[in-house]
Amino acid sequence: MVNVDAGGGDRLALAVLVQYRMATTQQLHLLTAPGVRIEQTRRRLGELRSEGLVDHITLAQAGRTRVWFATGYGVRIASAWPELRDQPRRHAADRTAVRLKAGHGLTVTEVGLAFVQDARHRGETCRPLDWIAEVHHPLGGSEAVIADALLYYRRGDADHGSGGAMLRAFVEVDRATMGPERLAAKIGAYARLHRYVPAPARRRRQPFTQQATEEAWKQHYPLFPRLLFILDGTGPAGIEHRVRALHAAATDTALYGFPHEVPILTAALADLLREGPSAPVWRPALAPDQRVSWMHTGRLHCPSPPTGPPTVRIPG
Repeated sequence: MVNVDAGGGDRLALAVLVQYRMATTQQLHLLTAPGVRIEQTRRRLGELRSEGLVDHITLAQAGRTRVWFATGYGVRIASAWPELRDQPRRHAADRTAVRLKAGHGLTVTEVGLAFVQDARHRGETCRPLDWIAEVHHPLGGSEAVIADALLYYRRGDADHGSGGAMLRAFVEVDRATMGPERLAAKIGAYARLHRYVPAPARRRRQPFTQQATEEAWKQHYPLFPRLLFILDGTGPAGIEHRVRALHAAATDTALYGFPHEVPILTAALADLLREGPSAPVWRPALAPDQRVSWMHTGRLHCPSPPTGPPTVRIPG
């Protein structure tokens, strides 16, 4: 009998590298094959490299850690697979690009791994390919919002297929490489995406007629994904400063109620990795003195905007 699953592990490993952009050997092992010895993952990567599908750089300053990424050939092969076909077109990286982005890129991968492991522990569903790095949404003209990652997470019993709520989140990982004000300005960019309606297409040889249009994001999501900021690269005082900058941005009345419709939460990376993403390590941007789970669906007691309601209902 033909083994129809032959190469399934190789396929998943390559798909993860294409989708996550980069990963260490340890990260890829925990994402794709945590139930076997890491030597099997090392052999798999060696075989994929010999076939020209993946390559790696070595970080001398990190104990000679290997950072793996998909080659142009690997990206072309994997992009035709059904599990990756509907995603934005992926461009291959090279050694220099991976080296220059390794600090941020590996942190994003580590966060994705944390969500996958947390779901496994809780018996819920967040598979390795439910984390998509660098998701691009245009805002018209040359503007766009590019999230560090998009997360899909289904609550409920994964083993028995019980239908729990599907949660989605845009994830921004901040390593203190930009000032607090520039970080906080990202909330405004997501607010613009929330209300962005593309101009109606005008067909040749047909008179222009006013068409009913809707926000562009509704073509992709039934609900606008919640917005998660994960903070690292600075001490507690620096993180507190960034939390307060995000709070100031979220309470800006120019956002037209966006933070009251879309949950915006912040967490320190160290807390998230220590306690797990589902733990109450998240601080709502509108109520930064509170601590909730990122899955929180209750009411937040927070100061009201001048014309807003006294409480905020976080949708599921």
